[in-house]
Amino acid sequence: MAERLAGKRIFLTGAAQGIGLAIAHACLREGAALFLVDRDAALLAQSVADLNAPDLNAPGRIGSASADISDRAAIEAAMAQASASIGPINAVINNAGINVFGAPLESSDDDWQRAFDVNVKGAWNCCRAALPAMIAAGGGAILNIASTHSFTIIPGTFPYPVAKHALLGLTKSLALEFAGKGVRVNAIAPGYVQTQKTLDWWNSFPDPAAARAATMALHPGGRIATPEEIAMAAVFMISDETPFMTAACLMVDGGLSTLQHG
Repeated sequence: MAERLAGKRIFLTGAAQGIGLAIAHACLREGAALFLVDRDAALLAQSVADLNAPDLNAPGRIGSASADISDRAAIEAAMAQASASIGPINAVINNAGINVFGAPLESSDDDWQRAFDVNVKGAWNCCRAALPAMIAAGGGAILNIASTHSFTIIPGTFPYPVAKHALLGLTKSLALEFAGKGVRVNAIAPGYVQTQKTLDWWNSFPDPAAARAATMALHPGGRIATPEEIAMAAVFMISDETPFMTAACLMVDGGLSTLQHG
């Protein structure tokens, strides 16, 4: 354990699987205490049990609550529980998100609302609940997990990129509002990541192997990210190694968003 996050008490959402679970593992290895939030109570309980494995030396450093991040009252209650469980929260990683893809004129009001409730309002609920304690303590760090969709548009994925653009706007706005209070607010923008959701998406095609190959071919290096690679970027951004970095977004996409033509 390198202790890069010693003293960090992190409120992490979407923590039960995928990128969130990888971030939890990485942060524990680096000495952080974690309060994990996910709306899937059963999956969260299993993930917490796995994180309490002896090799992670985690006893006393993990708390958890099942909550819907779009519910402000539920998040405020979870934040209070987190403070009682691991101490006042001084870092937030807003990882929870939802894919809502469609054609603009075929998207319903419910599609729009779900995309913004989770991807934007949910992140704001967590920030709003954590900021008073951070300001009182003289500082803190917030990291929003954005996306290459925060910068580029893939036709047929509406309204997801609209929400992810908004999340980046939230990041920059809060960063400037609270820079004078010692609170850093940043984002990272993953591209394709090899999670179960990605595997399920490939398997939805008539030829999953061809779909996988097409995805890999989009990337200059011929592969996509592992959850662990996104997790270590999150460790860097939430750590004290980046004290002068705020209102920034770190691209972690293997060059995908820079490549004009494949």
